[in-house]
Formats: sequence, structure tokens, C-alpha cells
Amino acid sequence: MSTIAAISTPPSAGGIGIIRISGEDAIPIADRVFRATSKRPLCALQGYRAAHGRVFFEGRDIDECVALVFRSPKSYTGEDVVELSCHGGLFLLQTVLRAVLAAGAVPAAPGEFTKRAFLNGKLDLTEAEAVMNLIGAQGEQGAKAALSALDGALSKEIRALCEKLLALSAQLGAWVDYPDDEIEELQTDALSASLQSAAQTLDTLLSRFDAGRALTEGVETAIIGKPNVGKSALMNLLSGFGRSIVTDIAGTTRDVVEETVRLGDLVLHLADTAGIRDTSDVVERIGVDRAKEKSVRAGLVFAVFDGAKPLDSADLEILSLCRGKHVIAVLNKSDLPQQADKAVITQVIPVCVELCAISGDGLQALEQAAAELLCVNALDTGSAMLTTERQRKDAEAALAAIREAQGALQDGLTLDAVNVSMDDAIGHLLSLTGERVTDAVVDEVFSRFCVGK
Repeated sequence: MSTIAAISTPPSAGGIGIIRISGEDAIPIADRVFRATSKRPLCALQGYRAAHGRVFFEGRDIDECVALVFRSPKSYTGEDVVELSCHGGLFLLQTVLRAVLAAGAVPAAPGEFTKRAFLNGKLDLTEAEAVMNLIGAQGEQGAKAALSALDGALSKEIRALCEKLLALSAQLGAWVDYPDDEIEELQTDALSASLQSAAQTLDTLLSRFDAGRALTEGVETAIIGKPNVGKSALMNLLSGFGRSIVTDIAGTTRDVVEETVRLGDLVLHLADTAGIRDTSDVVERIGVDRAKEKSVRAGLVFAVFDGAKPLDSADLEILSLCRGKHVIAVLNKSDLPQQADKAVITQVIPVCVELCAISGDGLQALEQAAAELLCVNALDTGSAMLTTERQRKDAEAALAAIREAQGALQDGLTLDAVNVSMDDAIGHLLSLTGERVTDAVVDEVFSRFCVGK
């Protein structure tokens, strides 16, 4: 396997920048571009040692540098690793990387360092995904949840469940395959209880999925409502600046305006949409259609109503779009005398917050309502949780297979049939942790990583 290198710090000026090199030739390559003040080559250093010196390229010094040596297998990737820490000027870092590549390394692909850690058994796939969640965490709760996953909270729970199912499967298989041997038959009641326990474990994990993903990845959130109810004002309040144009003219917002914002511990990928109404304006109608599409795909919807005016047919259309979704009704303009019938709104949207988007009064109530609706306020960030769509699909497939095993048992089918379903569940659990997964899935997971990690 080739020796890879990349800049591991953000592509901007900073106090320190790091070039990471990993692979069998990492130390010899680093020795070709680094000269220690002590005159000792890096190949003479033990692991977890550092040397001060200078990096050079084409016969000239580039920068002062501290070289850190990590020897296989006690490194992040499980391979020999050298990290060259230089001053964080972008030109300097790019020049040092050029020197390293000229010395024999090849450019690392996105996520390739972590991919090698996975392939070398340093991380499983859920822990590798936690690395990106930790890097991307934008709140304390999200960072805690990602760190818990990196520490193996999900892996341990899935492995424990897998081991129980493997033990049951082995006992069933032995009894089915060797009927003449004195192998004790597994009692139906005990088998049923074990399957129910496994199903309950997966049910619990799946019930935490929306909250877990909300903390670690953020929530696609749409602001919808008819024109002039304060959608853009709410967008500006949440983003902290004038992201959307606010006027008294209906139809000012004609397309989707997007921004990522923080609301308490939640990260919201927020979309301010065009006011939903019947219109003959071709451009505005396209915006209205996009607004409706956003509301369908969103994981959270803020449905905004003008509290200072009675509800009309356009408001009722908004209510009809909100059925069966994670929705918070925002009764805007709370600083004015209220005329909207709140009872009509709460019949469809039980969670309703009164707010003034101009002054910000009621923002804390909106924050609390969102946390409660998405169940993040009651979430134990130290517990195992599913945080990616890939993990959810594998968990759902494993649960479906266990349900099939339960059905086969209840229908009086042979234990061999029960075991087939159990083996299917085990396969999906092993896929979840990455112990039995295709190269295509692995490549897809790491393609979302940044270069240098």
C-alpha cells in the first residue's frame, strides 16, 4: 500500500499547520525533507517522539518544524505516521506538501487516513463515522454524542447483541444439523424471550435516531407560511443578521433562502421559503412549489402565522400541509393585539409558540419547543445512538429479520427457518459495525470525509 500525505489542518492561515504522512515509507520520506537540530534522523527515533528542526525542498529551507513520529501499530492509522508541524501559512504548508510528495508520498484521498485506521482494525465503521460527527459538531450535546460514539458506545451495544444472536444461532444450528447427538434443544419460550429482547434493543436504538442525528448532523428545517406573516423576519432572527429581505410587499421572497443556524443545542439547516398562496406570477409560483417541496422533505417545520390577523383560507392550507410532520406553529407578532384563533391551529399543530420575530421575544420558548419535539432535551448523549442513514437502514433491516424469526417461531415453522432469519439479522448487524460490509459502502462512508483526516 502506498504512503499517503495531506495537509491535515484547515486551508487557511493559522498559528500551526500540520502535514500528515502515513504508510510503510512515512519515516524515510520525512527524513528526505526534514533536518533535525540534533542531527539525528527520524528513523532513529522511537514512537511518540518529537524532533525540532527545519523542512527543506530543492536545496533550500522552507520553515521551522516539529516532526512527530508514531510507529506502527500504535498510531491513528495503524501504520508508521509522521506529522510535520509548521507555521500555518497556506503557502508554506502547500510547499511542504509538495516536498513530501516529491520525496515519494502520494496525495491522500478524502478520509483515507481514517479509512486506513478502519482497514487496520483501529476503528470500526461506526467509530469512523463518529470522527466526522465530532469534527462537524456545532454544539456541546452534539460533541458529547459524537465522542461517546467514538469511544464505542454504539459498537459495544451492537456487538453485545450480535454475540447473543450468534450464540443462539450456533445452538440452533447444532441441534438442527446433529439431531442424533445429545444436544439440548433450545426451549421455545427461552428463544422467544431472547428474540423479543433483541427486538427491544433495536427498537430503542431506532427511537433515538432522529434526536441523535439532529444533534450530530443538524436538522433540515423549513419556514413556511403565507406571504407577510414574518417568515423572513424569523429567518433573520435565527441567523443573527439580515439574511432575508423583509418588506411589507407580498411575494418579496420568491426562492428558497438557506442558512445553517444554532438554536440552543440544535443545528438547523434552515430554509426560508416563498409565501404560499395562489398566484398568477410564473416566477412566484415556482417559489411556492419549492416551498411546498421543502416542507415535505424537512425534518422540522416552522409554520408561521400572523397572530395579529384572523386565520384565512391560506392559513388553513398551511395547516393542511403540516399534518403528520414534526411541526412547530409560530404565532408571530405577539407584540400586537392577537386575533388569530390559536385553538384552530393547535387542533392540527399541538406545539404552538407565540413570538415576535422583530424583537426576539419568545425565542427561548421556540428553542425549548424544538428540543422537546425532537426529543434531544431528554437524550442521554452517553448512550448508544444511531446517527447516520446507513446505520439506521442496517438497524431496521436487522429488526425486520428478527421480527421474521419471531413470526416463524409463532407460526410453528421449523427451527431451521427461524435460524435463517436470525442469520440475516446477524449479517445486517455486522454490516452496521463494518465487520461484514462491501467495498462500495466503505468507499461511500469515507468519501464524505475531508482530505487530511
